[in-house]
Amino acid sequence: MATRRKFLGQGAAMIAAATVPTLGRAATPRFSQLTARPATVQLAPRSFPETKIWGYNGEMPGPELRLAQGARIQKTFLNELPQASSIHWHGVRIDNVMDGVAGLTQPAVEPGQGFDYDFVVPDAGTYWYHAHNRSAEQVARGLYGAIIVEEAEAQDIDREEVLILDDWLLNPETAQIDPDFDSRHDRSHAGRRGNFIATNGRHDLTLDVKQHERLRLRLINAANARIFVLALSGMEGWTMALDGMPLTQPKPLTDALILGPGQRADLIVDVTAESGKTAHLVRIEDQEGASQVAFPVSGRAASARREPPRPLPSNPGMDVSGTKKAVTARLNMQGGAMGTLDAAILNGERKSFRQLIEANQFWSFNGTIGMTDVPLVSVSKGETIKLDIYNDTSFPHAMHLHGMHFREVTKDAGLGHLRDTLLMFGGETRTIAFTADNPGKWLFHCHMLSHAASGMMTWLEVT
Repeated sequence: MATRRKFLGQGAAMIAAATVPTLGRAATPRFSQLTARPATVQLAPRSFPETKIWGYNGEMPGPELRLAQGARIQKTFLNELPQASSIHWHGVRIDNVMDGVAGLTQPAVEPGQGFDYDFVVPDAGTYWYHAHNRSAEQVARGLYGAIIVEEAEAQDIDREEVLILDDWLLNPETAQIDPDFDSRHDRSHAGRRGNFIATNGRHDLTLDVKQHERLRLRLINAANARIFVLALSGMEGWTMALDGMPLTQPKPLTDALILGPGQRADLIVDVTAESGKTAHLVRIEDQEGASQVAFPVSGRAASARREPPRPLPSNPGMDVSGTKKAVTARLNMQGGAMGTLDAAILNGERKSFRQLIEANQFWSFNGTIGMTDVPLVSVSKGETIKLDIYNDTSFPHAMHLHGMHFREVTKDAGLGHLRDTLLMFGGETRTIAFTADNPGKWLFHCHMLSHAASGMMTWLEVT
């Protein structure tokens, strides 16, 4: 069973070492286009053929959307894929009609059709956008990109780098993406894990730096299922924000940083390695380290290091209050290989686990597989929800809440960092609390996307 202690132990060992949408509409002058279409990129080393992908505007990652806090995104999504699709704006506290969940907040956009997305970004931070119809396939084919919302005040850094981490399941001879997106093994075990790991679509990403240079690293885990365990070598740093939301105080990065699928982290790092050496963002697996990104050092940016960074400015509406009078609910996760699920409701009928296997559905929330007619919890706007989550499975799950952020309730009844995705390991019970301040029908699902496709999806309603 994968545990949080195991992941942290590996790290320690290495360190010691809106408007109403319209369908079928052409782009208006104020709307720029974001087109999902097939393309080819040189993903594997150049001794391999180019890889056929699906990308926004044919790029992988898709175009970076960078704008100021409080600015407006206006994009006409055009679908040139052979499948219906939609775009979810992951982590952005957004009007429900713009959330991009096919079948819940909008119809899927059919091939040859379009959809106007129009919304304001209220929070500074690091976010991302990705396909949200048949996500286990479409995200795995490359349909994602970064959203960077800049603070009003400039930060004391020399430069920043956006680093999108991903893995790809490639044929080792042809470098083409494995087309089996419905694999029973992936669905019932840890999810679709790739054999080729990349950053920004590069397996060998290298960024030149200088000693004592200060960088802001915006990290995004876009993988279908891989949990990235990260450390610094030749750099010292601080965690400044998680899932786009600033920490009250910068946290020195002395232990491993764990990023589950869908999670993000903003780091500020100082290059400490000497000129002629190479610093690294290190990926840790099975207590062995590999370079995720290399930072060759040449020359000096300054004669000495700076003082530790100040906190990032707070975003609006980050407080969670009223937990003692909160509406309470419980979510029990069951299923998967080596699990305890013997039967569950599928499409309104109770099925044995053997029948569920035949249907290629493996995971349940509160005894039901997939979306229900009735929400997990329904509250009025402004109420506080406290949700107990029990992971009665053998595998980790990254639970992502749409439309709102939450805080984890700690053992001493305190509240943790504001986040939108909670990484839970097998056997854990965790409690989250959030103010239901955004009306609509909001998805809550596992961001191990094969798990979501095989049962781990539910929804909340704020009226």
